[in-house]
Amino acid sequence: MSWEIDATHSQATFSVKHMMISTVRGHFEVLSGKLHIDKEHPDNSWVEAEVDAASINTRDARRDGHLRSADFFDVEKYPKITFKSTKVTPLGNDEYRVTGDLTMHGVTKEETFHAEYSGQIKDAYGLQRAGFTVKGKINRKDFGLTWNVALEAGGVAVSENVNIEIDLAAIQKAAVQETVTQTA
Repeated sequence: MSWEIDATHSQATFSVKHMMISTVRGHFEVLSGKLHIDKEHPDNSWVEAEVDAASINTRDARRDGHLRSADFFDVEKYPKITFKSTKVTPLGNDEYRVTGDLTMHGVTKEETFHAEYSGQIKDAYGLQRAGFTVKGKINRKDFGLTWNVALEAGGVAVSENVNIEIDLAAIQKAAVQETVTQTA
C-alpha cells in the first residue's frame, strides 16, 4: 500500500548535549515524504522522506539562525535533509530495522533506525491512517557538521551524537486522492 506522510500529525525531533551537561531539543517544522507498506513481505517496504533544513526550531531564534548558517546546516547551499530506505528488516512485534541513505549538508551516509509500527485506523473522514515511531542516533561530524567550541573546564559546547526521534503519521495514498476528487 502506498502512503503519504501527514505532516500535520508528524514531527521530526532531535536532541544533543549542550556544554556536556544539559540537553537541547529541537524539531523541523516542514517535513514530507511517501512510503510503501507491504505487511506480507516487509522487505518490499520502503520510505522516502525529507525535511526543510531552514525550518529548524529549537525555541531560540539566535541559536536557530546559527544552525541555519554555514557553521552547521548551511541551508542556502543544502536546503533539504533526505532519507531514502534501502532495506527494511522485521524484528518481530511490529518492530523493524530501517536502513537507508541519509543525506545532510551535502553528505550521504548509510544509517539505520529502529521503527515501531503502531497500526492502522480509519479516521472520521474515511481516510486510512498508519502510525510509526522511529528512533536512531547519528554522529553529526560524519555529515561535515563539525563546528564546536572547547570549554575552559574541558569538553565541548555541542556533542557529536545527535538523537533522532520521528513520530510519523501517514495517510493511504488512494484514500487521499479519492478525498481530493470528491471535494473538487
